[in-house]
Amino acid sequence: MKYLLLVCEDPTAEPYRREDDDIETWVATTHDVRVVGERLRPIAEARTVRVRGGELSVTDGPYAEVGEQIAGFDVLECDSFDQAVEVASRHPMARFGRLVVREAWPFEDGTTLLE
Repeated sequence: MKYLLLVCEDPTAEPYRREDDDIETWVATTHDVRVVGERLRPIAEARTVRVRGGELSVTDGPYAEVGEQIAGFDVLECDSFDQAVEVASRHPMARFGRLVVREAWPFEDGTTLLE
């Protein structure tokens, strides 16, 4: 099963410390379940796209006015939700950010866009 980790900033969490938060080690130790992952450009460079009544609206910035913003993502291939949560718990952002774990929802024919 595939799981998406949304890597989120959290202004109320402990501060980032390079010596304690080594993403390279996490990536190296999850190569057996990690399919892909990237950090994202700063939220100030984002655009929000909407189409309402056939009219396109593009605005600068995030889709929500909150302190927590999506900073990156990872896709995991795990045997269970519990395994995905365990892998996420070892991600450095679990300490100084937040990780949202979501299972991919296959289409009726059993496929996902992540295949």
